[in-house]
Amino acid sequence: MKTLDKIPTGKIERAGQLVKTGIKVGGNYVAYYGEKMVNPYLNRDKLNENNAEDIYDGLKNLKGSALKVAQMLSMDKSIMPQAYVDKFSLSQFSVPPLSAPLVRKTFKKYLGKYPEDIFDTFTPDASNAASIGQVHKATKDGKNFAVKIQYPGVSDSISSDLALVKPFATRMFNLKGKDSEKYFIEVENKLLEETNYILELKQSIEMADACKDIANLRFPNYYPELSSEKILTMDWMEGEHLSEFAAKNTDKTKGDKLGQALWDFYMFQMHELRQVHADPHPGNFLIDNEANLLPIDFGCIKKVPDEFYFPYFELADPRVINNPLLFNEKLYELEILRLDDSPTEIDYFTGIFHRLLSLFTKPFHSDYFDFSDEEFFAEIADMGEDFTKDTQLRKMNGNRGSKHFLYINRTFFGLYNLMHDLKARVTTQNYRIYQQKS
Repeated sequence: MKTLDKIPTGKIERAGQLVKTGIKVGGNYVAYYGEKMVNPYLNRDKLNENNAEDIYDGLKNLKGSALKVAQMLSMDKSIMPQAYVDKFSLSQFSVPPLSAPLVRKTFKKYLGKYPEDIFDTFTPDASNAASIGQVHKATKDGKNFAVKIQYPGVSDSISSDLALVKPFATRMFNLKGKDSEKYFIEVENKLLEETNYILELKQSIEMADACKDIANLRFPNYYPELSSEKILTMDWMEGEHLSEFAAKNTDKTKGDKLGQALWDFYMFQMHELRQVHADPHPGNFLIDNEANLLPIDFGCIKKVPDEFYFPYFELADPRVINNPLLFNEKLYELEILRLDDSPTEIDYFTGIFHRLLSLFTKPFHSDYFDFSDEEFFAEIADMGEDFTKDTQLRKMNGNRGSKHFLYINRTFFGLYNLMHDLKARVTTQNYRIYQQKS
């Protein structure tokens, strides 16, 4: 794969790259509608493939928050066309890496030495490369290490990237009023946290220690003396990415075992620690030869405050969902319903969220849930399509829900998709055990 000697960091340079991408996408639409005039039965598959390729090619050299958006979208399997999911999923661990000279320069700047002066061996070619950093294999005193190096300028470009995205997001989600800014601030703060490797080092050590007793989970050790604000060193963990394992696994017992470990990991974080690994995509999990789950990235940790936690999980109780008064009360607590809503808006959003929450909380309604259930995921896809086509929804004020929904919903949506990849049937009753302790 071609390496990069430079990453655009200036606002004008990055905006120019996005404009070029937009022009390519526009050309794809012109070509599509031209062909459709000749062939009225032409579907959008080729258009989706061309757009996905051009958008991904435009973002992969920008890296940072621009590519992070593609990574997040690749988790949205039930709503996005498959062409986008396939292409954007590359951003999870397979994008053009930094060149060896740029890697050496980064080491010298942030650790004061070149990699060959710190390690006995250091592989100049990256083992994998994602949106914010890339990983190299190194050895020292007989131990194998994974060394994550952050791309230059990533943190500096976050604000300008979001400023470019904001007008499109505002129109897409029909955000109105000054309080919509809270969503953009939440995203910006989390992205800035992900570029702080000193914070990630601390979070990684704390999370690994807190979750070490969960069955079938393994964590790497982390090395503060070999880390800095842009470099993070941990044990090299042998395994394959979850998506690669799931694509070829035919052993139901292994899938269930891994799914249970994944579910227990997330429920323990959510209900015991009140903070959660909020970036559950396949690139952040390895599977070893003994079918253990290896979480390897704790850059994005979302803290869950009580004022959000309690009403959010009370809505997972069918007795609340099916009680109109209690359900309405929780919607106000979670800022889904607003005091300035009209009666029409109240009725409309109550109906939408009742349908949505009744479906998404199904895994919590019984002792077991089978995430290989295609009907469940088909319902999610159908609901997403209905919302996309709903003209009334586009007329409503889209400022709905606490800012905490952004990363908590992302967490559960990603978790469900990983469980579906594994085709896992798991016990979910530990959720109620944790709730009783709360």
